[in-house]
Amino acid sequence: MPIATGERVFTRWAFRKLLERGAAKILNPDPLHVGGIFETRFIAAMTEMHYAGVAPHCPLGPIALAACLQLDAMMPDFVSQEHVTLGQGYLKEPFVPVDGYLPIPDKPGLGIELDDEAIADKLGAIVRPQVPLHPEDGTVIDC
Repeated sequence: MPIATGERVFTRWAFRKLLERGAAKILNPDPLHVGGIFETRFIAAMTEMHYAGVAPHCPLGPIALAACLQLDAMMPDFVSQEHVTLGQGYLKEPFVPVDGYLPIPDKPGLGIELDDEAIADKLGAIVRPQVPLHPEDGTVIDC
């Protein structure tokens, strides 16, 4: 069973250590955490050299998903793409799976257009729950 990791790894040098040590066969770089599309491509190039795969981490919404889809299309070692939303209520044309796959947007930029009116209706409505980061039992919470 291949091990996947990396959603909390933030530099290409840390990913390199994982690959050199054989600690994972699938890396999950998050383009928004590692420095963008270009930096994620560096990480993907290293996975190619180590016969590993890439499954980008994408918990941050449809703009991040659009960036990941552009990356997915150019990575020969792409494995799978996670997402939390297909853009309903955020994009003028939300992503629509076709036969279980998301088509790569082919418009300029990331290939998406934000629905400004729908987003304006949501402003102020998103409230993040207040979670204590240091509970009494000493555990660490990652929010």
